Amino acid sequence: MASSSKKISNAAEIDRLALVFAKEPGSKVFIPLAEEYGKAGMWDEAVAVLEDGLKIYPGFITAMVALGRAYEQLNQPVKAKAILEEAIKSSPDNLRAHRILAKLYGAQGAKEAAIRSCNVILSIHPRDQEALSLRAGLDVPTTHGAAQSQGQLDEQPVKASSRDLVSICGKGTASILDDATLPTKEKANGLSKNLPRAEEKPVSIGGSTPQTSQKTRSPVIVQLEQWLKSVQTRRQDLQASSRSHS
Repeated sequence: MASSSKKISNAAEIDRLALVFAKEPGSKVFIPLAEEYGKAGMWDEAVAVLEDGLKIYPGFITAMVALGRAYEQLNQPVKAKAILEEAIKSSPDNLRAHRILAKLYGAQGAKEAAIRSCNVILSIHPRDQEALSLRAGLDVPTTHGAAQSQGQLDEQPVKASSRDLVSICGKGTASILDDATLPTKEKANGLSKNLPRAEEKPVSIGGSTPQTSQKTRSPVIVQLEQWLKSVQTRRQDLQASSRSHS
């Protein structure tokens, strides 16, 4: 009974406002008329009066946001987003526009844009449950977080077994480390004290199969080869310098 009474009241209000709008087409009565159409689920009618009203009052933010909502209810997200984005250019803190935009962005997968709209709402109402809930469901890693994760990866130590070391430095090095954790790139120079001296003539780089393709060797072996070459080159330079001075 209450529902029927509400519908009758809504219909009567629509008739009254529509009559006023017909008599005074230049008035802003189109706004409450569109709202009543929306309450009745008559979104096509709401769009029609809002579009007519905006022809008379272009840039009227309230009407633009109401039209965006009507487009959204009619499942026309492209039109809704266009008019709402235009509205927030003139009114960046319009919460009603950002609420609708956040939903539209989220549905389209534009998560960062959706979060920005949520943040505008939360900057004014920090405990807004709708915005908090929507933002919580948008899991977008920040640039800082991504960079931090990359930094953590770079700092991960490289695992190398004694078998890898033997293949590079010869059997005399097998006892140095067993399943050792080599230092990070920034501390790689410290490996030199564990490598054989130049006069010990370590076996050929790559072990018994020097022709092995670079692609078939593990990244650990390739990296160790580079470190070893660097250390041997420095030692040979030092020996040459010492002989020249003597």
